[in-house]
Amino acid sequence: LHNWCFSLINNILCRRLWFSDLCSKNRSVDCIPHQNYDYSLSSNACCENTLGYIPVPVGFAGPLKVDDRTVYIPLSTTEGCLVASLNRGCRALQLSAGVRTVLLGDRMTRGPVVCFEDIVQAHEFKLWIENEDNYLLLKNIFNSTSRYAKLTAIDVALSGRFVYLRFSATTGDAMGMNMISKGVELVLSELQHNYFPNMKIISLSGNYCVDKKASAMNWIVGRGKSVSCEAVVRRSVVSDILKTDVDSLVELNTLKNLVGSARAGVLGGFNAHSANIVAAIFLSTGQDIAEVVGSSQCLTFLEKTENGDLRISCTMPTLEVGTVGGGTVLPAQKACLEILGCAGSCDEFPGNNARRFSRIICAAVLAGELSLLSALCAGHLVRSHMRYNRSNLKLKSATVEDSFLEQFTTLTNRALKPKNIAPQSCSTVFM
Repeated sequence: LHNWCFSLINNILCRRLWFSDLCSKNRSVDCIPHQNYDYSLSSNACCENTLGYIPVPVGFAGPLKVDDRTVYIPLSTTEGCLVASLNRGCRALQLSAGVRTVLLGDRMTRGPVVCFEDIVQAHEFKLWIENEDNYLLLKNIFNSTSRYAKLTAIDVALSGRFVYLRFSATTGDAMGMNMISKGVELVLSELQHNYFPNMKIISLSGNYCVDKKASAMNWIVGRGKSVSCEAVVRRSVVSDILKTDVDSLVELNTLKNLVGSARAGVLGGFNAHSANIVAAIFLSTGQDIAEVVGSSQCLTFLEKTENGDLRISCTMPTLEVGTVGGGTVLPAQKACLEILGCAGSCDEFPGNNARRFSRIICAAVLAGELSLLSALCAGHLVRSHMRYNRSNLKLKSATVEDSFLEQFTTLTNRALKPKNIAPQSCSTVFM
């Protein structure tokens, strides 16, 4: 199709016409924008059978001091109140001392599955892999596939005659799934051809990674970037900005995020809504959205300090993020990473940008947790969502007969009515 249409945009126009004939509501395709976009960046990289793109609103929250820098956080979302709530959390933290973070681990994983004729051969293979000299041999093979991928461990688990290997490696500023998969593939090939000819490779991924699924292994051991952060919020800020008190927040967090989540049997969900923040940041910065499943795993803990202030911490063991590759090359997503000061690769210290990015996400989650828990304590959640999470615009469905000018005039006339204009300070939403 591309050769016949001579250009990417003509390719997309032809596909839209063809798809319109297939679609029962063919006018719907016309509502998907396709112009003014550089498809050369996404073609053969981010999407196939492209029809256009989906615009998602982008807001920002901040400022928020994370360690030694002040940042503004871009968020792509269609959930009203989310940005405003996060902004209020940032304000409360900024009036205190900001957020401190620590990096607990940095490892991307891939877990292939292989099999042998019987359990004895499988066990011999396990012992061979766990030998230090053999591990160093495999490490050199793995590291030869990339300048940035560095093998750090191979864990082995048996299930009968089937062997599950979990390769762990640092991957620079990339999220690293393609990088580590390339290294694992070469290691398996070397093992099969030179050491274990009777080994059968079942799959490059045997779900022992664990990728794009909530798992106890990732929750305990970690995957991607493992980060913990904390802040101390003065009790005066808790009362003046968050409209509640320290004791109520500590009690709510215990009963909701700890006891309630345990009673429900959640896995890594000991938090109020970390997935909200993670998804909004992932979408704005070109991350793999499916990784929200594991990346949003978070333990939120609150306690009262000796002088009556609030200490809050968030621990996130599975932040699977990168600042190069994938959707990070797209202009808007790259711009959001630049706003955070994390775009691209860090040449001097490879991996620093991705690690910094993970710290910012964890700090943003903490701000979101603080604000939502406070809204629940004060009984403001429903009121604020009814006010800001419900559209007041009663729009007719756009049709192909409506010109752009007609649609624009109708929208602006209604949107600019005073009742439809948001307050200037979104940090007052929950007050």
